[in-house]
Amino acid sequence: MDPTDASAEHARLASLIARWNDAYYRDDSPEVSDAEYDSARRALLALEDAHPALREKHDVSTRIGAAPDSAFGKIAHRVPMLSLDNVFTTEEFTAFVTRAARFLGLDDKAADALCFVAEPKIDGLSISLSYHRGQLVRGTTRGDGMTGEDVTDNLLTIDAIPRTLPSDAPEDIEIRGEIFMAKADFLALNEAMQAKGQKIFANPRNAAAGSLRQLDPGITAQRPLSLFAYAQGFTSAPVAPTHWAYLETLRRWGFPVNPESTLLAHARDIAPYIERIGRERSALPYDIDGVVLKIDDVALQARLGFVGRAPRWAIAWKFPSEQAITRLERIEIQVGRTGALTPTAHLEPVNVGGVIVSRATLHNEDEIARKDVRPGDLVRVQRAGDVIPQILGPVPEDAERGPAFVFPVLCPVCGAKTERQEGEAVRRCTGGLTCEAQVVERLIHFVSRPAFDIEGLGEQSIREFHEAGLVRSPGDIFRLHRRRDQILGRFGWKETSTGNLLRAIEARRSIAFSRFLFGLGIRRIGERTAQLLARHYQSFEAWQEAMQAAVIIGSDERLALGSIMGIGETIIADLLAFFAEPHNRDTLSDLATELTILPEARPEEGPLSGRTIVFTGTLHSMTRPEAKSIAERLGAQVSDSVSKKTGLVVLGEKAGSKAKKAADLGLETCDEAGWRRLAGLPPAESA
Repeated sequence: MDPTDASAEHARLASLIARWNDAYYRDDSPEVSDAEYDSARRALLALEDAHPALREKHDVSTRIGAAPDSAFGKIAHRVPMLSLDNVFTTEEFTAFVTRAARFLGLDDKAADALCFVAEPKIDGLSISLSYHRGQLVRGTTRGDGMTGEDVTDNLLTIDAIPRTLPSDAPEDIEIRGEIFMAKADFLALNEAMQAKGQKIFANPRNAAAGSLRQLDPGITAQRPLSLFAYAQGFTSAPVAPTHWAYLETLRRWGFPVNPESTLLAHARDIAPYIERIGRERSALPYDIDGVVLKIDDVALQARLGFVGRAPRWAIAWKFPSEQAITRLERIEIQVGRTGALTPTAHLEPVNVGGVIVSRATLHNEDEIARKDVRPGDLVRVQRAGDVIPQILGPVPEDAERGPAFVFPVLCPVCGAKTERQEGEAVRRCTGGLTCEAQVVERLIHFVSRPAFDIEGLGEQSIREFHEAGLVRSPGDIFRLHRRRDQILGRFGWKETSTGNLLRAIEARRSIAFSRFLFGLGIRRIGERTAQLLARHYQSFEAWQEAMQAAVIIGSDERLALGSIMGIGETIIADLLAFFAEPHNRDTLSDLATELTILPEARPEEGPLSGRTIVFTGTLHSMTRPEAKSIAERLGAQVSDSVSKKTGLVVLGEKAGSKAKKAADLGLETCDEAGWRRLAGLPPAESA
């Protein structure tokens, strides 16, 4: 794939995955199957490997979960609650083991000797239980991985959770696990709710998540929730040298641990275990969608560390999705905030694995053409959990097929022409901000939880206020207090709700720079990329000035922008295109008069905080990925290119052109031994 095609496909995948993350983690309402999600994510990472300039490190690659619901208190995790990468085949798992072994510098024999702990993967709600001096003091959800929702009162209603720990437990420790609902309990709950005329849950995962995230703990207390503990967060003292010993300790402390968890002495023992669990899956008393595999040695886990959002020492082996056949009734085109036209298939409702589904994603016009699906076709669909399924393709039948679906050449919302740029997979409306769909979608993005998070101003209210002419631009949101009487005159808006909304808007007049950046809805600027930019420029004023200067090719500001680790040429192009549009500059000026944009808080200080480090040449005491991981943990930014902004260049053997450039620029350098001293590591000979 050439760079242009790769950039277009990367943008499409990034947009889809970001939306799917919010649907699954924030709304407890997944849109796609696990297999489709993982396929898209693997495709995105493969593009970044083949085209490093696309490696943005935005929320698609590193985002975990979704922002906590503002209805709950927010608690920062002392150790992030990270996610897992997935595999689906023996070959993919073997590749995972190979990567881990290569990172550790192990040969094939040592790699096969790695011990693993296998644990059935329950698709529930991840939680973290904090104990201080043996007493349970707090319980939180995963949230976005860095900050979770405080659900302590709800968790206290679950009998399976120990309230105290034995005297040999560390003074402070976080025990992590999964809240779930057993199959029998789920069926009984749905029967009881149906008898009362209440809406039933689609599956046990939604039932567990919905039951725990209740504002009234009394409701949670009436729901049959269970727990399996399986991981450790922060601890003030070591618990066990291996993960298996840690699970045994949890059992001794009174925590439920999955009885199917098994210690496997060799990587080659894992495939038979997966096969057995797959055969027995339907007979288990709880739903599982795969198996989690963890390297047993805790010291090796620490060495391996994490990459992006996932550990290098653990992986989830996922099971195949369930399938069914139904009729494709029609294809609907929706217009997003960047003008992208996205097709959605409306299906004749069908039961797939116990869940009734009626819609499916079709991605883009190439997907429709490749699968040759047409309105009226019988189609095969697959799902895993409560999701909008994926259409696999048409099912041959004797009846004559209808005409092929023709993608619109005019926007279904504003009537403007649609175009598909060369090398892009997505067709877009050319109406820009004259297209009401794009204006509205951008406003919805602006007030979303990861952005301004304005309580009471959701999608429905934005659409209503825009249609009424109350909100036409982001700045209008902060002038709604002048139109209080017009809001009060609308259906459903009373004194209390209007007052609550206006107070919520006022509370967001001060906003963190990174949230502000993300809220602007600039193409390819996800949460992670917004954080990278905010941390680099620190303030809105500095960023705005730098972007205006960066328009000049070869300027110091343009070079500085390109030197930020994770900011590639495609992001630079979109940033500068945003500033080239007069309307966007006017929007920024308008917002600056209404808001206080707070400088970005600097990351937690470490011995290398604030320094940009480049590694070049061969390191002998550790692999380069391990060295980069250590540098980032110590607060440094790691870059792949040398510039005058670089703070340190670590020279391995045969350092090459980067060493010469560092010398030409007069940059600080050190050898591998010097790097180990800076990082607080023992000399290589005693490592």
